[in-house]
Amino acid sequence: MLKARLKQGFFYIFCKYNNKFDSEVMEILSDFEFLIFSKMSDYDKLHSYLLMKKVKKSKLSDNILYLKLALLHDCGKENIGLLRRIKKVIFGDKLLENHTKIAYEKLKEHNIELAKLCIMHHDKNHDKDMEEFQKLDDE
Repeated sequence: MLKARLKQGFFYIFCKYNNKFDSEVMEILSDFEFLIFSKMSDYDKLHSYLLMKKVKKSKLSDNILYLKLALLHDCGKENIGLLRRIKKVIFGDKLLENHTKIAYEKLKEHNIELAKLCIMHHDKNHDKDMEEFQKLDDE
């Protein structure tokens, strides 16, 4: 877990989302979904883009909902900065802990299936597809 957190910190500080990736993202997301994606922090966009690339190489590659989920699963984090993320890991943070519900609210009127996947993307004991997604997200 510590290794994963250090990797996240490194990515947050040193790696930035490249807007050149947008054309690939727009092939998967609708215009409405892309608008939500575009408002995410650079860190969350990069994490989501890299997760989408992993999903494309996995057994979930033919499932458009899981490609969309990879890109939007953290859209409820509301552009949170590094210090707040560290606070969440150490002490907890209600907004970050509720990011799945916020993502659900953003998406439910547009794509209820995607919204449902967003709200449960951290929950355990789901089907094999969600377990595979969670494994890829945790890498």
